[in-house]
Amino acid sequence: MLTIGKLGEAAGVKVPTIRYYEQIGMLPPPERSQGNQRLYTGKALDRLTFIRHARDLGFPLEAIRELLGLSDTPNQPCAAVDQIARRQLAAVKARIARLTALEAELERMLEQCGCGNIADCRVIEVLGNHELCAHDHAASEDKA
Repeated sequence: MLTIGKLGEAAGVKVPTIRYYEQIGMLPPPERSQGNQRLYTGKALDRLTFIRHARDLGFPLEAIRELLGLSDTPNQPCAAVDQIARRQLAAVKARIARLTALEAELERMLEQCGCGNIADCRVIEVLGNHELCAHDHAASEDKA
C-alpha cells in the first residue's frame, strides 16, 4: 500500500493532482488507514500512470476517462480506442500546422523589420493590425 505522497512520487504526479483525479472520479476513492490516511494499491498506481502518460501525450481528460472506461472491459474490440487515438492525432496535427503558420508569420515579421526606431517597427505594426499578417491565426482554441 502506498501513501498519497509515495503514489505521487512513483507516478510523477503531484498530490493535489491526485486529489483532483479522485474528485472527478478518474481514480477510485482510496482505502483509509486507521488514522484516515489515504492508502493506494498497485492498481491505483497503474491507473495513475496511465492517466499521466495519456496527459503527456496531450489527451484531454474526457478522452482519458473514455479510455479508462474502455480499458476496464479488456475483451472488447479496440475500435473505439483507435477512434479516440485518431482524434488526438488529428488534434496534434492541427496544432502543429497552426504552430508552423505562427512560426512562419513571426519569421516574416522579423525579416521585414528594419531594426530602426520603434515608430517604424514592422513587428509593432503587424501586431497592431492583423490584416498585415500572411496567415490567419486569430481563431484558435489553444490560446494561452
